[in-house]
Amino acid sequence: MELQPPFRKIIHVDMDAFYASVEQLDNPDLRGKPVAVGGSEIRGVVSAASYEARKFGVRSAMSGVLAKQKCPQIIFVRPRFSRYKEISSKIREIFYDYTDLVEPLSLDEAYLDVTENKKGNPSASMIASEIRERIWTELSLRASAGISINKFIAKVASDINKPNGQKTINPEEVLPFLEELPVSKFYGVGKVTAAKMHNLGIFKGSDLKQKSIEELAQLFGKSGAHYYHIVRGIHTSKVKPNRVRKSIAAERTFNQNISSEVFMIERLEKIAIELERRMQKSNTQGKTITLKIKYSDFTQQTRSKTVQHFMQSKAAFFPLVKELLYQEKLSNSVRLLGISFSNLDTEKKTPVFVQLKFDF
Repeated sequence: MELQPPFRKIIHVDMDAFYASVEQLDNPDLRGKPVAVGGSEIRGVVSAASYEARKFGVRSAMSGVLAKQKCPQIIFVRPRFSRYKEISSKIREIFYDYTDLVEPLSLDEAYLDVTENKKGNPSASMIASEIRERIWTELSLRASAGISINKFIAKVASDINKPNGQKTINPEEVLPFLEELPVSKFYGVGKVTAAKMHNLGIFKGSDLKQKSIEELAQLFGKSGAHYYHIVRGIHTSKVKPNRVRKSIAAERTFNQNISSEVFMIERLEKIAIELERRMQKSNTQGKTITLKIKYSDFTQQTRSKTVQHFMQSKAAFFPLVKELLYQEKLSNSVRLLGISFSNLDTEKKTPVFVQLKFDF
């Protein structure tokens, strides 16, 4: 049995140790050290662990007590979900530069359908690589990706070369790949189900493929039909975008802190040009302009102004940016500046799903 085209081109992007990586990004003292977000050595549960902590066996959902036993030098950090959401929204803005068919699964992962994409790039693998490079260049965070013909296989593939890697399963590789894949690696097969399959002599996809749909339904209920189809590369779930764009932003972090407002205006000019480009690209206008300032001590400030008319061009909104900059005295040297538009004129649009066959 061979899979028949047309094939969709799906990317699953998964951030590497996202919460812990954000904490290490914001606090240089944590970089290269074992970090656990959440929990403590006395109580609580680990929400996320850095790769340095994972080397000692520390995992998410592990008790803080056990994490401390496995890694005595571990550093516990309180989660800052508002910060994670802020970074997540920036990551999604990068996704939307390539396609509007983005289905977030959580703050740190999403599916993208790039069968047709805004770049006109026929290679989903090249798009995934470019997205990962942009996440690193613009946000200093690492991501992994899986690329294939459907969501299920893309999700499985994104785990293969983690961290900071990607894996493409081309259409002709799908069936051989699934036949050799251990059932414990199938997305949606948990420890209990995997153990049950092992007891039945089902260890990898080729074993699962020997079972009829009736047998699998009898053994696993409603999930049986799902297992029957996915091992044959059949997974018809579409990428379901649930996005209503509420803001568009551009920002830059500087290699050296800036103290002079004259230099800040120079940097803001470049940021404004990029914001104008993004507004034009998304055919969007906004009424509220916000200036974001992050100081060298990592404190953050935003200053906003709303006007009665919609704006898009730099000529229209940049005078407001300068006004916001000079609105009050800066409290410290600055490491990051950003400009964003909100109060947009966006309308909900019904996505059109198109299936075409391209080279991966």
